Amino acid sequence: MVRKALLVMFVVVWLVIGVLLSSAGWSQEKRMFEGVTISIGVLAAGNRGPISGALYYWRDEWEKQTGAKLNIIEVPIAQIREKIFTDLFTGGGTFDGFDGPIWITGDLLAGDYIYDIEQWYNDPRFPRWNKDDVVPGLADVVNKWGDTWYYAPNDYDCHTLNYRRDILTDQRWQAEFEKEKGYRYNVPPRTWEELADIAEFFNGKDWNGDGEPDYGISMALQKGQQAGWHFISLASPYMMVPSADGKPTRYKGVLWFDPETMEPLINQPGFLRALEMLIRLYKAGNPAQLGWELGGAWNEFLDGKSIFNYGYGDLGPLAQDEERSKVKGKLGCSILPGTLEVWDREKGEWMKLAEPNFITNAIGPSWSIMIFKQTKYPEVVYHLAAFHASKEISFWNVTHGFTGINLGQTFQFFTDQSFGEKKGEATIEDWVNQGWDKSDAEEYVKAFYENYTMSKTILPQLRIPGMQSYYDALDDQINAAVSGQVSPEVALQRVYDEWQKITKQLGVEKQLEYYREAIGYKK
Repeated sequence: MVRKALLVMFVVVWLVIGVLLSSAGWSQEKRMFEGVTISIGVLAAGNRGPISGALYYWRDEWEKQTGAKLNIIEVPIAQIREKIFTDLFTGGGTFDGFDGPIWITGDLLAGDYIYDIEQWYNDPRFPRWNKDDVVPGLADVVNKWGDTWYYAPNDYDCHTLNYRRDILTDQRWQAEFEKEKGYRYNVPPRTWEELADIAEFFNGKDWNGDGEPDYGISMALQKGQQAGWHFISLASPYMMVPSADGKPTRYKGVLWFDPETMEPLINQPGFLRALEMLIRLYKAGNPAQLGWELGGAWNEFLDGKSIFNYGYGDLGPLAQDEERSKVKGKLGCSILPGTLEVWDREKGEWMKLAEPNFITNAIGPSWSIMIFKQTKYPEVVYHLAAFHASKEISFWNVTHGFTGINLGQTFQFFTDQSFGEKKGEATIEDWVNQGWDKSDAEEYVKAFYENYTMSKTILPQLRIPGMQSYYDALDDQINAAVSGQVSPEVALQRVYDEWQKITKQLGVEKQLEYYREAIGYKK
Protein backbone atom coordinates (compact mmCIF):
# COMPACT_ATOMS: atom_id res chain seq x y z
CA MET A 1 0.00 0.00 0.00
CA VAL A 2 2.84 2.35 0.91
CA ARG A 3 4.68 1.51 -2.29
CA LYS A 4 1.53 2.21 -4.31
CA ALA A 5 1.07 5.58 -2.60
CA LEU A 6 4.68 6.50 -3.29
CA LEU A 7 4.28 5.52 -6.93
CA VAL A 8 1.19 7.69 -7.27
CA MET A 9 3.00 10.60 -5.60
CA PHE A 10 5.97 10.19 -7.97
CA VAL A 11 3.72 10.23 -11.04
CA VAL A 12 1.85 13.32 -9.79
CA VAL A 13 5.07 15.22 -9.11
CA TRP A 14 6.40 14.56 -12.59
CA LEU A 15 3.09 15.43 -14.21
CA VAL A 16 3.20 18.78 -12.39
CA ILE A 17 6.78 19.35 -13.47
CA GLY A 18 5.83 18.47 -17.03
CA VAL A 19 3.04 21.05 -16.99
CA LEU A 20 5.37 23.69 -15.56
CA LEU A 21 8.00 23.13 -18.19
CA SER A 22 5.50 22.85 -21.00
CA SER A 23 4.03 26.20 -20.01
CA ALA A 24 7.54 27.66 -20.16
CA GLY A 25 7.63 26.81 -23.84
CA TRP A 26 10.73 24.64 -23.80
CA SER A 27 11.24 21.83 -26.24
CA GLN A 28 11.78 18.55 -24.45
CA GLU A 29 13.38 17.06 -27.57
CA LYS A 30 16.23 19.48 -28.17
CA ARG A 31 18.87 17.98 -25.88
CA MET A 32 21.17 20.63 -27.35
CA PHE A 33 24.11 19.77 -25.11
CA GLU A 34 24.10 15.98 -25.45
CA GLY A 35 27.29 14.40 -24.12
CA VAL A 36 28.54 17.48 -22.20
CA THR A 37 29.20 17.37 -18.45
CA ILE A 38 29.58 20.55 -16.39
CA SER A 39 30.78 20.79 -12.79
CA ILE A 40 29.09 23.43 -10.64
CA GLY A 41 30.22 24.27 -7.12
CA VAL A 42 27.70 25.07 -4.43
CA LEU A 43 27.32 25.56 -0.70
CA ALA A 44 27.70 22.20 1.08
CA ALA A 45 24.22 21.52 2.44
CA GLY A 46 23.10 18.27 0.82
CA ASN A 47 20.19 17.41 -1.44
CA ARG A 48 17.61 19.00 0.89
CA GLY A 49 19.73 21.88 2.14
CA PRO A 50 19.81 25.59 1.30
CA ILE A 51 20.96 26.53 -2.22
CA SER A 52 22.38 23.07 -3.03
CA GLY A 53 18.90 21.59 -2.57
CA ALA A 54 17.47 23.43 -5.60
CA LEU A 55 20.28 22.20 -7.87
CA TYR A 56 19.72 18.61 -6.77
CA TYR A 57 15.93 18.84 -7.00
CA TRP A 58 15.88 20.07 -10.59
CA ARG A 59 18.99 18.24 -11.87
CA ASP A 60 17.20 15.30 -13.51
CA GLU A 61 14.76 17.53 -15.37
CA TRP A 62 17.48 19.91 -16.56
CA GLU A 63 19.59 16.99 -17.78
CA LYS A 64 16.55 15.57 -19.57
CA GLN A 65 15.95 18.90 -21.30
CA THR A 66 19.53 19.55 -22.38
CA GLY A 67 21.16 16.15 -22.70
CA ALA A 68 24.00 17.48 -20.54
CA LYS A 69 25.12 16.07 -17.20
CA LEU A 70 25.37 18.20 -14.07
CA ASN A 71 28.12 17.32 -11.59
CA ILE A 72 27.39 19.10 -8.29
CA ILE A 73 30.42 19.78 -6.09
CA GLU A 74 29.58 20.81 -2.52
CA VAL A 75 32.00 23.13 -0.69
CA PRO A 76 31.74 24.18 2.99
CA ILE A 77 30.95 27.89 3.31
CA ALA A 78 34.24 28.68 5.06
CA GLN A 79 36.19 27.18 2.12
CA ILE A 80 34.21 28.60 -0.79
CA ARG A 81 36.39 31.61 -1.50
CA GLU A 82 39.65 29.66 -1.15
CA LYS A 83 38.45 26.78 -3.35
CA ILE A 84 37.17 29.08 -6.09
CA PHE A 85 40.17 31.34 -6.35
CA THR A 86 42.72 28.56 -6.01
CA ASP A 87 41.02 26.80 -8.93
CA LEU A 88 40.78 29.96 -11.03
CA PHE A 89 44.31 31.19 -10.24
CA THR A 90 45.96 27.85 -11.00
CA GLY A 91 43.69 27.04 -13.94
CA GLY A 92 42.75 23.80 -12.26
CA GLY A 93 39.46 23.56 -14.09
CA THR A 94 37.56 21.94 -11.24
CA PHE A 95 34.60 24.28 -11.64
CA ASP A 96 32.81 25.38 -14.83
CA GLY A 97 30.80 27.71 -12.64
CA PHE A 98 29.63 28.20 -9.10
CA ASP A 99 26.30 28.91 -7.42
CA GLY A 100 28.19 31.38 -5.29
CA PRO A 101 27.90 34.38 -2.97
CA ILE A 102 27.84 37.77 -4.71
CA TRP A 103 30.29 39.21 -2.18
CA ILE A 104 33.16 37.74 -4.23
CA THR A 105 32.05 39.63 -7.37
CA GLY A 106 34.68 42.34 -7.00
CA ASP A 107 37.44 39.76 -6.68
CA LEU A 108 36.11 37.84 -9.72
CA LEU A 109 36.01 40.97 -11.87
CA ALA A 110 39.43 42.12 -10.70
CA GLY A 111 40.84 38.83 -11.99
CA ASP A 112 38.68 38.84 -15.16
CA TYR A 113 37.42 35.40 -14.18
CA ILE A 114 33.71 35.52 -15.14
CA TYR A 115 31.58 36.03 -18.25
CA ASP A 116 28.82 38.57 -18.40
CA ILE A 117 25.53 37.11 -19.66
CA GLU A 118 24.42 39.85 -22.06
CA GLN A 119 25.41 37.81 -25.16
CA TRP A 120 22.95 35.01 -24.32
CA TYR A 121 20.05 36.94 -22.76
CA ASN A 122 17.94 37.27 -25.94
CA ASP A 123 19.07 33.99 -27.50
CA PRO A 124 15.91 31.88 -28.04
CA ARG A 125 17.84 28.65 -27.48
CA PHE A 126 17.82 29.31 -23.73
CA PRO A 127 15.01 29.36 -21.13
CA ARG A 128 13.38 32.77 -21.06
CA TRP A 129 13.51 35.12 -18.08
CA ASN A 130 12.89 38.85 -17.95
CA LYS A 131 15.28 41.50 -16.64
CA ASP A 132 12.29 43.73 -15.91
CA ASP A 133 10.89 41.12 -13.53
CA VAL A 134 13.63 41.80 -10.99
CA VAL A 135 12.39 44.10 -8.21
CA PRO A 136 13.60 47.66 -8.98
CA GLY A 137 16.98 48.41 -7.44
CA LEU A 138 17.94 44.79 -6.72
CA ALA A 139 19.62 44.06 -10.03
CA ASP A 140 22.02 46.96 -9.42
CA VAL A 141 23.28 45.46 -6.15
CA VAL A 142 23.02 41.75 -7.01
CA ASN A 143 23.01 40.85 -10.73
CA LYS A 144 24.85 43.77 -12.34
CA TRP A 145 28.13 45.58 -12.10
CA GLY A 146 27.68 49.02 -13.56
CA ASP A 147 25.31 48.55 -16.50
CA THR A 148 26.33 44.98 -17.29
CA TRP A 149 24.48 41.83 -16.19
CA TYR A 150 26.69 39.04 -14.84
CA TYR A 151 24.13 36.83 -13.09
CA ALA A 152 20.65 35.63 -14.01
CA PRO A 153 18.07 35.99 -11.20
CA ASN A 154 18.19 33.30 -8.54
CA ASP A 155 18.32 34.13 -4.83
CA TYR A 156 17.74 37.60 -3.34
CA ASP A 157 18.79 37.84 0.27
CA CYS A 158 17.69 40.48 2.70
CA HIS A 159 17.05 40.68 6.44
CA THR A 160 13.51 40.89 7.76
CA LEU A 161 12.00 40.47 11.23
CA ASN A 162 10.20 37.30 12.36
CA TYR A 163 8.08 37.34 15.50
CA ARG A 164 5.42 35.35 17.35
CA ARG A 165 2.22 36.96 16.14
CA ASP A 166 0.02 34.92 18.51
CA ILE A 167 1.95 36.01 21.62
CA LEU A 168 2.50 39.69 20.76
CA THR A 169 -1.18 40.19 19.91
CA ASP A 170 -2.34 38.51 23.16
CA GLN A 171 -4.11 41.24 25.20
CA ARG A 172 -2.95 39.68 28.50
CA TRP A 173 0.69 40.09 27.55
CA GLN A 174 0.07 43.54 26.12
CA ALA A 175 -1.49 44.68 29.42
CA GLU A 176 1.33 43.20 31.53
CA PHE A 177 3.94 44.88 29.32
CA GLU A 178 2.18 48.24 29.58
CA LYS A 179 2.01 47.91 33.35
CA GLU A 180 5.74 47.13 33.57
CA LYS A 181 7.15 49.44 30.87
CA GLY A 182 4.62 52.27 30.94
CA TYR A 183 3.60 52.19 27.27
CA ARG A 184 1.75 49.94 24.83
CA TYR A 185 3.97 48.29 22.24
CA ASN A 186 3.38 48.22 18.50
CA VAL A 187 2.98 44.95 16.59
CA PRO A 188 5.42 44.73 14.95
CA PRO A 189 7.85 46.98 16.88
CA ARG A 190 8.72 50.21 15.03
CA THR A 191 12.20 50.85 16.44
CA TRP A 192 15.11 48.77 17.69
CA GLU A 193 14.66 50.34 21.13
CA GLU A 194 11.03 49.15 21.25
CA LEU A 195 12.04 45.68 20.07
CA ALA A 196 14.68 45.49 22.83
CA ASP A 197 12.10 46.50 25.45
CA ILE A 198 9.75 43.73 24.30
CA ALA A 199 12.51 41.11 24.09
CA GLU A 200 13.68 41.98 27.60
CA PHE A 201 10.11 41.80 28.93
CA PHE A 202 9.50 38.28 27.58
CA ASN A 203 12.99 36.93 28.26
CA GLY A 204 12.92 34.47 31.16
CA LYS A 205 9.11 34.17 31.26
CA ASP A 206 7.24 30.95 30.45
CA TRP A 207 5.15 32.58 27.76
CA ASN A 208 4.65 29.37 25.73
CA GLY A 209 3.27 27.43 28.72
CA ASP A 210 5.69 24.50 28.62
CA GLY A 211 6.76 24.96 32.24
CA GLU A 212 10.19 26.36 31.34
CA PRO A 213 11.47 29.91 30.92
CA ASP A 214 11.66 31.09 27.33
CA TYR A 215 13.64 33.77 25.51
CA GLY A 216 13.14 37.17 23.95
CA ILE A 217 15.24 36.78 20.80
CA SER A 218 17.36 34.22 18.97
CA MET A 219 20.38 35.36 16.93
CA ALA A 220 23.21 33.57 15.10
CA LEU A 221 26.28 35.09 16.75
CA GLN A 222 28.91 32.38 16.25
CA LYS A 223 32.29 33.76 15.22
CA GLY A 224 33.13 33.01 11.60
CA GLN A 225 29.47 32.86 10.55
CA GLN A 226 26.79 35.54 10.16
CA ALA A 227 27.07 37.86 13.18
CA GLY A 228 28.77 40.61 11.18
CA TRP A 229 25.95 40.83 8.64
CA HIS A 230 23.32 40.97 11.38
CA PHE A 231 25.24 43.82 12.98
CA ILE A 232 25.42 45.71 9.69
CA SER A 233 21.65 45.41 9.20
CA LEU A 234 21.03 46.68 12.71
CA ALA A 235 23.45 49.58 12.14
CA SER A 236 22.00 50.79 8.84
CA PRO A 237 19.17 53.02 10.21
CA TYR A 238 21.56 54.52 12.80
CA MET A 239 24.12 55.35 10.09
CA MET A 240 22.39 55.88 6.73
CA VAL A 241 20.75 59.23 6.07
CA PRO A 242 18.45 58.44 3.12
CA SER A 243 19.09 60.18 -0.17
CA ALA A 244 16.13 61.75 -1.95
CA ASP A 245 16.33 59.64 -5.13
CA GLY A 246 18.05 56.59 -3.65
CA LYS A 247 21.37 57.38 -5.34
CA PRO A 248 24.28 57.61 -2.90
CA THR A 249 25.99 60.90 -2.23
CA ARG A 250 29.04 61.49 -0.07
CA TYR A 251 26.95 61.82 3.09
CA LYS A 252 23.68 60.12 2.23
CA GLY A 253 22.80 56.56 1.35
CA VAL A 254 26.26 55.14 2.14
CA LEU A 255 27.42 52.95 5.01
CA TRP A 256 30.78 51.23 4.63
CA PHE A 257 33.32 53.83 3.45
CA ASP A 258 33.45 57.52 2.56
CA PRO A 259 33.05 57.37 -1.25
CA GLU A 260 35.40 60.33 -1.67
CA THR A 261 38.34 59.05 0.39
CA MET A 262 37.74 55.33 1.09
CA GLU A 263 38.07 56.09 4.81
CA PRO A 264 36.14 53.48 6.87
CA LEU A 265 33.01 54.74 8.64
CA ILE A 266 32.94 51.85 11.09
CA ASN A 267 34.06 53.91 14.11
CA GLN A 268 31.35 56.56 13.65
CA PRO A 269 28.81 57.17 16.49
CA GLY A 270 26.00 55.45 14.55
CA PHE A 271 27.92 52.17 14.46
CA LEU A 272 28.78 52.51 18.16
CA ARG A 273 25.14 52.91 19.13
CA ALA A 274 24.25 49.89 16.98
CA LEU A 275 26.88 47.71 18.64
CA GLU A 276 25.61 48.72 22.07
CA MET A 277 22.11 47.69 20.89
CA LEU A 278 23.40 44.32 19.62
CA ILE A 279 24.88 43.61 23.05
CA ARG A 280 21.60 44.59 24.71
CA LEU A 281 19.67 42.21 22.43
CA TYR A 282 22.13 39.37 23.09
CA LYS A 283 21.36 39.66 26.79
CA ALA A 284 17.64 39.26 26.03
CA GLY A 285 18.18 35.78 24.60
CA ASN A 286 19.79 32.43 25.21
CA PRO A 287 23.50 32.75 26.23
CA ALA A 288 24.19 29.94 23.74
CA GLN A 289 23.64 32.41 20.88
CA LEU A 290 27.39 33.07 20.75
CA GLY A 291 27.82 29.49 19.55
CA TRP A 292 24.96 29.42 17.07
CA GLU A 293 25.12 29.32 13.30
CA LEU A 294 21.95 30.27 11.42
CA GLY A 295 20.44 26.83 12.00
CA GLY A 296 20.76 27.12 15.78
CA ALA A 297 19.00 30.47 15.90
CA TRP A 298 16.28 29.27 13.50
CA ASN A 299 15.69 26.10 15.52
CA GLU A 300 15.17 28.09 18.72
CA PHE A 301 12.44 30.12 17.02
CA LEU A 302 10.90 27.15 15.17
CA ASP A 303 10.80 25.21 18.45
CA GLY A 304 8.61 27.96 19.90
CA LYS A 305 11.18 29.21 22.41
CA SER A 306 11.84 32.73 21.23
CA ILE A 307 9.72 35.81 20.48
CA PHE A 308 11.96 37.37 17.83
CA ASN A 309 14.46 36.35 15.17
CA TYR A 310 15.76 38.55 12.39
CA GLY A 311 17.70 37.62 9.30
CA TYR A 312 17.33 35.91 5.92
CA GLY A 313 13.96 34.89 4.54
CA ASP A 314 14.64 31.17 4.89
CA LEU A 315 12.84 31.07 8.24
CA GLY A 316 9.37 31.76 6.80
CA PRO A 317 9.31 28.74 4.47
CA LEU A 318 10.95 26.56 7.13
CA ALA A 319 8.15 27.48 9.57
CA GLN A 320 5.73 25.71 7.22
CA ASP A 321 7.50 22.36 7.73
CA GLU A 322 5.47 20.82 10.54
CA GLU A 323 8.07 18.11 11.13
CA ARG A 324 10.51 20.84 12.16
CA SER A 325 8.30 23.75 13.21
CA LYS A 326 5.88 24.41 16.08
CA VAL A 327 5.04 27.90 14.84
CA LYS A 328 3.17 27.31 11.57
CA GLY A 329 0.14 29.58 11.63
CA LYS A 330 1.67 31.76 14.38
CA LEU A 331 4.27 33.59 12.31
CA GLY A 332 4.55 37.34 12.11
CA CYS A 333 6.91 38.97 9.59
CA SER A 334 7.84 42.59 8.98
CA ILE A 335 10.56 44.94 7.85
CA LEU A 336 13.41 45.45 10.29
CA PRO A 337 12.80 48.14 12.91
CA GLY A 338 14.06 51.65 12.35
CA THR A 339 15.49 54.40 14.56
CA LEU A 340 14.29 57.83 15.66
CA GLU A 341 17.81 59.23 15.38
CA VAL A 342 20.35 58.88 12.58
CA TRP A 343 23.97 60.02 12.62
CA ASP A 344 24.47 62.96 10.26
CA ARG A 345 28.14 62.77 9.19
CA GLU A 346 27.97 66.00 7.26
CA LYS A 347 26.97 67.99 10.36
CA GLY A 348 28.63 65.71 12.93
CA GLU A 349 25.49 65.40 15.03
CA TRP A 350 22.48 63.16 15.63
CA MET A 351 19.47 64.02 13.47
CA LYS A 352 16.19 63.59 15.38
CA LEU A 353 13.22 62.22 13.41
CA ALA A 354 9.44 62.30 13.85
CA GLU A 355 9.09 58.92 12.12
CA PRO A 356 11.55 56.00 12.22
CA ASN A 357 14.34 55.80 9.68
CA PHE A 358 13.79 52.57 7.73
CA ILE A 359 16.38 51.35 5.23
CA THR A 360 15.67 48.85 2.46
CA ASN A 361 17.79 45.82 3.19
CA ALA A 362 19.63 43.72 0.57
CA ILE A 363 22.34 42.20 2.74
CA GLY A 364 23.50 38.63 2.27
CA PRO A 365 25.16 36.26 -0.21
CA SER A 366 22.26 36.27 -2.73
CA TRP A 367 23.60 33.04 -4.23
CA SER A 368 23.88 33.37 -8.01
CA ILE A 369 25.24 31.11 -10.77
CA MET A 370 28.62 32.44 -11.94
CA ILE A 371 30.06 31.41 -15.33
CA PHE A 372 33.84 31.03 -15.16
CA LYS A 373 35.95 31.91 -18.19
CA GLN A 374 38.00 28.78 -17.67
CA THR A 375 35.05 26.58 -18.73
CA LYS A 376 34.82 25.04 -22.19
CA TYR A 377 31.03 25.17 -21.92
CA PRO A 378 29.87 28.68 -20.93
CA GLU A 379 26.59 28.26 -22.83
CA VAL A 380 25.74 25.14 -20.87
CA VAL A 381 26.36 26.92 -17.56
CA TYR A 382 24.24 29.85 -18.75
CA HIS A 383 21.43 27.47 -19.70
CA LEU A 384 21.46 26.13 -16.13
CA ALA A 385 21.32 29.69 -14.74
CA ALA A 386 18.49 30.68 -17.10
CA PHE A 387 16.58 27.49 -16.22
CA HIS A 388 16.60 28.43 -12.52
CA ALA A 389 15.74 32.08 -13.32
CA SER A 390 12.64 31.16 -15.32
CA LYS A 391 9.27 32.01 -13.81
CA GLU A 392 7.97 28.54 -13.02
CA ILE A 393 11.15 27.14 -11.49
CA SER A 394 11.90 30.34 -9.57
CA PHE A 395 8.43 30.49 -7.98
CA TRP A 396 8.61 26.87 -6.91
CA ASN A 397 12.04 27.46 -5.38
CA VAL A 398 11.03 30.51 -3.30
CA THR A 399 7.97 28.79 -1.86
CA HIS A 400 9.86 25.72 -0.63
CA GLY A 401 11.94 26.28 2.47
CA PHE A 402 14.72 23.77 1.96
CA THR A 403 15.97 25.57 -1.18
CA GLY A 404 17.04 28.66 0.81
CA ILE A 405 16.10 30.80 -2.20
CA ASN A 406 14.30 34.05 -1.39
CA LEU A 407 12.02 36.47 -3.23
CA GLY A 408 13.27 39.13 -5.61
CA GLN A 409 11.23 38.84 -8.83
CA THR A 410 7.95 40.71 -9.14
CA PHE A 411 5.84 37.72 -10.25
CA GLN A 412 6.49 36.08 -6.85
CA PHE A 413 4.48 38.84 -5.12
CA PHE A 414 0.71 39.27 -4.85
CA THR A 415 -1.41 40.85 -7.57
CA ASP A 416 -2.27 43.87 -5.38
CA GLN A 417 1.43 44.67 -4.86
CA SER A 418 3.07 46.89 -7.46
CA PHE A 419 6.61 47.98 -8.31
CA GLY A 420 6.14 51.01 -10.49
CA GLU A 421 4.53 49.73 -13.67
CA LYS A 422 5.13 46.09 -12.76
CA LYS A 423 2.63 44.22 -10.59
CA GLY A 424 2.83 40.98 -8.70
CA GLU A 425 1.27 37.94 -10.36
CA ALA A 426 0.80 35.47 -7.49
CA THR A 427 -2.36 34.87 -5.50
CA ILE A 428 -2.61 33.72 -1.91
CA GLU A 429 -3.92 30.42 -3.29
CA ASP A 430 -0.68 29.98 -5.25
CA TRP A 431 1.24 30.12 -1.96
CA VAL A 432 -1.25 28.01 0.01
CA ASN A 433 -1.07 25.37 -2.73
CA GLN A 434 2.65 25.06 -1.96
CA GLY A 435 1.85 24.11 1.64
CA TRP A 436 1.77 27.52 3.31
CA ASP A 437 -0.56 28.67 6.09
CA LYS A 438 -2.61 31.53 4.62
CA SER A 439 -1.81 34.10 7.33
CA ASP A 440 1.89 33.16 7.39
CA ALA A 441 2.12 33.59 3.61
CA GLU A 442 0.42 37.01 3.77
CA GLU A 443 2.80 38.16 6.52
CA TYR A 444 5.88 36.77 4.76
CA VAL A 445 5.27 38.22 1.31
CA LYS A 446 4.14 41.56 2.78
CA ALA A 447 7.40 41.86 4.75
CA PHE A 448 9.49 41.42 1.60
CA TYR A 449 7.27 43.78 -0.37
CA GLU A 450 7.48 46.52 2.24
CA ASN A 451 11.23 46.05 2.57
CA TYR A 452 11.77 46.55 -1.15
CA THR A 453 9.34 49.46 -1.58
CA MET A 454 9.51 51.53 1.63
CA SER A 455 12.73 53.38 0.82
CA LYS A 456 14.80 54.10 -2.27
CA THR A 457 17.94 53.95 -0.14
CA ILE A 458 19.29 50.39 -0.13
CA LEU A 459 21.75 48.73 2.22
CA PRO A 460 23.74 46.65 -0.30
CA GLN A 461 26.07 43.73 0.20
CA LEU A 462 29.75 44.81 0.14
CA ARG A 463 31.15 43.37 -3.12
CA ILE A 464 34.59 44.96 -3.51
CA PRO A 465 37.90 43.05 -3.73
CA GLY A 466 39.12 41.95 -0.32
CA MET A 467 35.57 41.72 1.04
CA GLN A 468 36.35 38.55 2.97
CA SER A 469 39.26 40.23 4.77
CA TYR A 470 37.13 43.25 5.66
CA TYR A 471 34.39 40.95 6.94
CA ASP A 472 36.72 38.77 8.98
CA ALA A 473 38.09 41.82 10.79
CA LEU A 474 34.56 42.98 11.60
CA ASP A 475 33.43 39.52 12.66
CA ASP A 476 36.37 39.09 15.07
CA GLN A 477 35.64 42.32 16.91
CA ILE A 478 31.85 41.90 16.99
CA ASN A 479 32.46 38.63 18.79
CA ALA A 480 34.97 40.25 21.15
CA ALA A 481 32.55 43.04 22.06
CA VAL A 482 29.42 40.90 22.47
CA SER A 483 31.30 38.36 24.59
CA GLY A 484 32.58 41.19 26.81
CA GLN A 485 36.28 40.87 25.98
CA VAL A 486 36.56 44.50 24.85
CA SER A 487 34.39 47.60 24.95
CA PRO A 488 32.31 48.51 21.86
CA GLU A 489 34.53 51.60 21.33
CA VAL A 490 37.73 49.56 21.32
CA ALA A 491 36.22 46.89 19.07
CA LEU A 492 35.12 49.37 16.39
CA GLN A 493 38.41 51.29 16.46
CA ARG A 494 40.24 48.00 15.89
CA VAL A 495 38.02 47.27 12.89
CA TYR A 496 38.70 50.78 11.57
CA ASP A 497 42.47 50.29 11.87
CA GLU A 498 42.36 46.88 10.20
CA TRP A 499 40.16 48.11 7.33
CA GLN A 500 42.64 50.93 6.71
CA LYS A 501 45.47 48.38 6.46
CA ILE A 502 43.50 46.15 4.06
CA THR A 503 42.64 49.07 1.81
CA LYS A 504 46.25 50.29 1.68
CA GLN A 505 47.47 46.76 0.87
CA LEU A 506 45.02 46.49 -2.04
CA GLY A 507 45.57 50.06 -3.19
CA VAL A 508 43.45 52.99 -2.05
CA GLU A 509 42.71 54.39 -5.50
CA LYS A 510 41.84 51.02 -6.99
CA GLN A 511 39.61 50.11 -4.05
CA LEU A 512 37.90 53.48 -4.24
CA GLU A 513 37.16 52.86 -7.93
CA TYR A 514 35.65 49.44 -7.20
CA TYR A 515 33.66 50.78 -4.24
CA ARG A 516 32.12 53.58 -6.27
CA GLU A 517 31.16 51.18 -9.06
CA ALA A 518 29.72 48.67 -6.59
CA ILE A 519 27.39 51.16 -4.91
CA GLY A 520 26.66 53.26 -8.00
CA TYR A 521 28.32 56.43 -6.66
CA LYS A 522 29.02 59.24 -9.09
CA LYS A 523 30.67 62.54 -8.19
